[in-house]
Amino acid sequence: MSATNSSLTARRSERSPGQWLWRVLGASITVIFVSFFVIPIVWLLFAPTKDARQLLLDFPFSFGSFGTLAENWASLVAYQDGLVWTWLGNSALYSGAALVLTLVISIPCGYALALTEFKGRKLLLATTLIVMLIPNTALVLPVFLELSAVDLIGSPLAVILPYSFFPFGVYLTYIYFSTTVPRDLLDAGRLDGAGEFRVFTQVAMPLAVPVIALVGFFSFVANWTNYFLPFVTVPGKGAPIQVGLAEMLANVPQFNPTNAGSTTIELPVLALGTLLSVAPVLILFLFSQRFLVTGMTAGGTKG
Repeated sequence: MSATNSSLTARRSERSPGQWLWRVLGASITVIFVSFFVIPIVWLLFAPTKDARQLLLDFPFSFGSFGTLAENWASLVAYQDGLVWTWLGNSALYSGAALVLTLVISIPCGYALALTEFKGRKLLLATTLIVMLIPNTALVLPVFLELSAVDLIGSPLAVILPYSFFPFGVYLTYIYFSTTVPRDLLDAGRLDGAGEFRVFTQVAMPLAVPVIALVGFFSFVANWTNYFLPFVTVPGKGAPIQVGLAEMLANVPQFNPTNAGSTTIELPVLALGTLLSVAPVLILFLFSQRFLVTGMTAGGTKG
């Protein structure tokens, strides 16, 4: 044990001043970036425990009181007769339905691109990669025009169907099947008389649980946090929670002093609404993180 400690001490003493400088610089940059992301989150956690005056005058990271937290919760729930629950329900409907369609489409597509041969396969794969590079906001206008042409604006399908288009999920599945599932295993199933559908469902699918969880998580988070598309396609009470938060923000006097409406909302209540909108994603991550880590590392090496 003493020999090990002396060896470590010797290695540290052998480091040049330049190496120490780079280590200090790297640690400083890490602390700056961590602080940039952590400080707003910590502030957001404490904000709902204060009233509007305490939020402006008290120390930013001080805890208010549970009584004030309860009052802010009551104000949030009472906002326009419980509209926040309608927004959350809409988000759950849109994200959940789109998640099911995404998995039904993406997993078989990735399997076909990785482990089968058909005409136009390479072109389809290249198209998938190109579409991944297009920002979602650039597609809002053409998608809106298409939905308007078939009279779906204002319908839940106006959000669910575009949400189900997830080329990144197809690519993730393609990478996973290409690097993890051996073709010999599938060929063995075919030799035993299994059809292609049975090989996919009984051989490939059980091995693809990590990537299914990974695609599902990314799809759900992307759909839950999407703002622009539902903002233009499902206005009014059909809006999800992200659009609802923007509406609440417009009723905060500090952000919109010209608002003369009778409905106003204070910053601590808005902060509590923001935490409520993040909670489903956080819960999903906590319950699925084991599968997510497996899915992200499974395709890193050739099996």
